[in-house]
Amino acid sequence: MIRVVQGDITELHVGAIINAANTTLLGGGGVDGAIHRAAGPDLLMACREIGGCPTGEVRITPGFALPSKWVIHTVGPVWRGGDKGEADLLESCYTQSLETAWAHDIHSIAFPGISTGVYGYPKQAAARIALNVMRHYDDRFDEIIVCCFTSDDKTVYLALYDTE
Repeated sequence: MIRVVQGDITELHVGAIINAANTTLLGGGGVDGAIHRAAGPDLLMACREIGGCPTGEVRITPGFALPSKWVIHTVGPVWRGGDKGEADLLESCYTQSLETAWAHDIHSIAFPGISTGVYGYPKQAAARIALNVMRHYDDRFDEIIVCCFTSDDKTVYLALYDTE
């Protein structure tokens, strides 16, 4: 089941939350900073040991002080106009996140809008990619959540979810 909710991803009781990280994995702004703050300093130490993550790939760590057992970190693409492979990289973020969750026997997972903040990916295009990938994995998971920070973001996802 795919659900679209508005809220704070760090408060969700799911098997894993997805962190829209930067390539260093050492925290930053937006959802990345919120996850690092909520998880506590052990997350930063675990991410330092990993040593980074290329765009389009994922790394997994425990959730530490978060209600979720795991954090799957993925690095989305920076929007550069749409002709630099951004769609393929973003699709890879969602696919690899779901494959990693499946491999770790995780049955519920929550995603933020990857790359739609400071990375500038157009929200509707990003939501379309996200939902298309999620639909391919829907039968493997008890729950896939799209956790939107704003009501405007939620409206974008719900409009696409209901029409496609």
